[in-house]
Amino acid sequence: MSNQLLTFFMTVILFSVLLGPSFIIFLPTSFAQFHKASTNQSLSNSGSMQPDLQSEPTLVQKTTSVLGSCALAHSSKLHATPQQTEGPYFVDGMPNRSDIRTDSSDGSLQQGITLYLLIDVYGMNNGLCFPVGRAKVDIWHANSLGVYSSVNEMGTTGKNFLRGYQLTDENGTARFTTIYPGWYPGRAIHIHDKVRIFNGSETTLEWTSQLYFNNTMNKQIHEQPPYSSHGPPPTQNEQDFIYAGPSTDSLVRNNSGKDLIMNVTKDGPEYLGTFNIFLNLG
Repeated sequence: MSNQLLTFFMTVILFSVLLGPSFIIFLPTSFAQFHKASTNQSLSNSGSMQPDLQSEPTLVQKTTSVLGSCALAHSSKLHATPQQTEGPYFVDGMPNRSDIRTDSSDGSLQQGITLYLLIDVYGMNNGLCFPVGRAKVDIWHANSLGVYSSVNEMGTTGKNFLRGYQLTDENGTARFTTIYPGWYPGRAIHIHDKVRIFNGSETTLEWTSQLYFNNTMNKQIHEQPPYSSHGPPPTQNEQDFIYAGPSTDSLVRNNSGKDLIMNVTKDGPEYLGTFNIFLNLG
């Protein structure tokens, strides 16, 4: 035993006599943590232990990850994510579910390219930014042929495909599994989203907007079935009056849709879309 280690244990004995049993109970935990850290470090530095290699996570596994830390650009003039019109097809009271591809009435599955969505909700107040847990996030959008559920004029009354909500977790994250949306006349391809915060049964905040996709990706998707049967999207983002117009909260005077384009990555036949929503809670 080295002189330094002998001195350490003699000091421990001396303090245990002076301070009593509480010191003896407290010491081993902290000492064990220190010892474990030192041992791991020495093994890593010596190269005697191989690193724990893990295979690349699948796209489904990636959807269980948090999008990242909340960071705001100091030079940004945008104090919150802009809002856009709710549109005519919002229906409240949709199911609490992550996978919105099926219809509850008959169990039918909407055909299309799988799209996983990770939406992070952040609050902003007095220059601080923080994740918002227990926020209700509703999304709804058209199917591959541009048809919404629960719309009488579309013949889908009583249906609820491609509709649902999730409550954000402690990291502010809501996760959905859906399909890439289709187009309908006069509009660019988009997903509607609504965030509500409650105090008991009282709604204390409601934020509503729409999310968009890159024009090139929209074109590529609609060259594949079942989208190809509907034809290429005739309206690009910049031609969409809502995308090109002002936000409903006066944050952005024109082209409010530029701040609402999702980050979408492809992994095999599937896609992952991520988006951060910043709410002004001041």
